[in-house]
Amino acid sequence: MKKLHIKKGDTVYVNAGNDKGKTGKVLEVIRDKDRVVVEGINMVSKHTKPNAKAPQGGIIKQEAGIHVSNVQLIDPASNKPTRVGYKFEDGKKIRYAKKSGEEIK
Repeated sequence: MKKLHIKKGDTVYVNAGNDKGKTGKVLEVIRDKDRVVVEGINMVSKHTKPNAKAPQGGIIKQEAGIHVSNVQLIDPASNKPTRVGYKFEDGKKIRYAKKSGEEIK
């Protein structure tokens, strides 16, 4: 399985597509398709049949996946987009922001 630089719960900046310039929190990472689902980004209309959850049925707006290459992690220090680096400290692999050098939690 592929390892991606984005994890669930990260705040990301969208740098391509219809939602370019927006930021949001990652809700889901789909590794096998190299996609992430970001809160409020790439909204699509889904037609649903009536069921227990939605007795009326109808059209529901929900987030669709966006390719991982079209998002960048937000630097915790400067709140600007940054690339992600990896380094080992005390035998543990940690992610850090290339822009500020700060560790990403």
